Amino acid sequence: MTRMEQTASAAYPPETVEGWYTLHQLFRIDQAAMRARRPADRAAQEAGAARALTELAMPSDGAGWSTLVDVTGSQADVMLVHFRPTLGALRGAQRRLACEPLFDHLPLVYSFLSVTEAGLYSLSAKLAAEQGAEYRTGIEARVAAERASPHVQRRLYPELPADMPVVCFYPMSKKRHPGENWYELSLDERSRLMQAHGMTGRRYAGRVQQVITGAIGLDAWEWGVTLFARDALDIKKLVTDMRFDEVSARYAEFGPFYVGERVSPEHWLSALP
Repeated sequence: MTRMEQTASAAYPPETVEGWYTLHQLFRIDQAAMRARRPADRAAQEAGAARALTELAMPSDGAGWSTLVDVTGSQADVMLVHFRPTLGALRGAQRRLACEPLFDHLPLVYSFLSVTEAGLYSLSAKLAAEQGAEYRTGIEARVAAERASPHVQRRLYPELPADMPVVCFYPMSKKRHPGENWYELSLDERSRLMQAHGMTGRRYAGRVQQVITGAIGLDAWEWGVTLFARDALDIKKLVTDMRFDEVSARYAEFGPFYVGERVSPEHWLSALP
């Protein structure tokens, strides 16, 4: 067996566990259309939008949440982030906004569909070393135990941090270039790189809360990263530090970054033209 064949044979995907489906929606404000509204139309539109945004923020069944982010410095002016237990519930949130006349003046400039995910690299690498290509046989109990752990549950069903108003979202993928192909690395090597990457993130515990969502098969990019913080500079420092980790320096590709602050629907609506 050649070295390339050996590498490819060990390039098993890691086990993953998933939680809530997630949708990021980025809208631009049509300033001219907003200014052209009649006062009566404006009042009705904003009252309807306020009801919709308030309902979406805390679904009646208690499953998931949505938040409104006033975006600074990009092609978008506002971002809505939705977490829901099913695709159908996520689609319901999307349609709820589309039915509001105010959103006729808010063209969608970008959206990202994904699902909260925890990649079980260490567990997968350990079992692969013990059992080889058959490591998935009988793994269900081990994966179920990982899923049930409080740490993984927080990753799959994140709470909205009340004291972290700054939000940053960006999509990313792993490279598939000759000589820099993440998917040709052995599972053990990917596990090592991801463990080192995770250690960087842990240094920012309490300052930045990170939500990782998987999008392979759901969107053009492979993962989404949503960061919550009190200070945008903490996000800047975290992302900078992570760029120097080998896993990012050699294998990561990044999409556009969207940054803003969470605001109440009433505060955001009062600032519209």
